[in-house]
Amino acid sequence: MTGVAFTPAALKRRLLAEFTGTALLVTIVVGSGIAASELSPGDTGLQLLENSTATALGLAVLILIFGPVSGAHFNPAVSAADWLLGRRHGTGLAGGDVAAYTIAQIAGGVLGAMLANIMFDQELVQIATHRRATDGHLVGEIVATAGLIAVIFALARSGRATYSAAAVGAYIGAAYWFTSSTSFANPAVTLGRMFSDTFAGIAPTSTLGFIAAQVLGALAGLGLISILYPHSTTADNVGVPHNISAD
Repeated sequence: MTGVAFTPAALKRRLLAEFTGTALLVTIVVGSGIAASELSPGDTGLQLLENSTATALGLAVLILIFGPVSGAHFNPAVSAADWLLGRRHGTGLAGGDVAAYTIAQIAGGVLGAMLANIMFDQELVQIATHRRATDGHLVGEIVATAGLIAVIFALARSGRATYSAAAVGAYIGAAYWFTSSTSFANPAVTLGRMFSDTFAGIAPTSTLGFIAAQVLGALAGLGLISILYPHSTTADNVGVPHNISAD
């Protein structure tokens, strides 16, 4: 089986939710990074605190808003994991819908960075110069993404997906601090942040390494969940429980 197929109208609503949610997430990440740099110049620790707090709270709210429509993935790694875990039982996203989700998420991420740029009187289109891809950063991204996938699918597979907004927001807020990479953990967000040469930006030369690390982390997280929850077939209510019917 390949997952649940949605009607064109249902899929359009889901894609709009994923596009808008990812755009707003990147706007929050980049915008709060710019604001932190302006409010606390010279104090990197305080800047990171401001950036992480806004991101954690904003992400939780976005999950509550868009989760009932699309599951609030906002992340190609989550969408692909949803398909991968659910493919044997016909749950989760169909393969073609994963591709559509991913395109919507990446487009939203790029738009979100541009929106943050323009709100803070920056150039609309920028290319980041902040290089991040040291060995430590890449290990940090593996850890961050593995943890994120584990949190999301542990909740889904144990019937506690209603706690996703609080749990995912809390995890990302914490992972800003305990990972060397500050926990991008999301290919769409990574690509979006490439278009803002600000506090939250990432240089194109670092992007490919980060995305590769995120893929490895997602696989590691899925492996852990498969061992911890081997008998659960639930894979379609990641994020906030949502209507899986193809209405």
